[in-house]
Amino acid sequence: QVQLQESGGGSVQAGGSLRLSCAVSGYTYRTICMGWFRQAAGREREAVAAIYTGGDSTYYADSVKGRFTISRDGTENTVYLQMDSLKPEDTAMYYCAADPVAFTCSLFAEPQTEWTYWGQGTQVTVSS
Repeated sequence: QVQLQESGGGSVQAGGSLRLSCAVSGYTYRTICMGWFRQAAGREREAVAAIYTGGDSTYYADSVKGRFTISRDGTENTVYLQMDSLKPEDTAMYYCAADPVAFTCSLFAEPQTEWTYWGQGTQVTVSS
């Protein structure tokens, strides 16, 4: 059973940076699609970024392109989300997700895309 554990959330002022981590355990797939999502209070969940471990292809939502970077450390089975130039509108609970189907990554921003595994989330708060 794949388990995901996020960490690295916190409070930061606008313009600051945070790095989120997602530790993956119980992973037996040869390749996997990993994604970051966020949900602000009273709003629907939003896809942020995704990475496919089969070739390290990355995908980003337009709202975070140029500011956020998704990466992974294969030796530690950890996926990172480096968030720079943070804005108050980035405030949300951030979730890590995983799915063994490669195609999930290319459709990561589609609301109907299903992800098999989810973490518990880590809160990010950006003050102005």
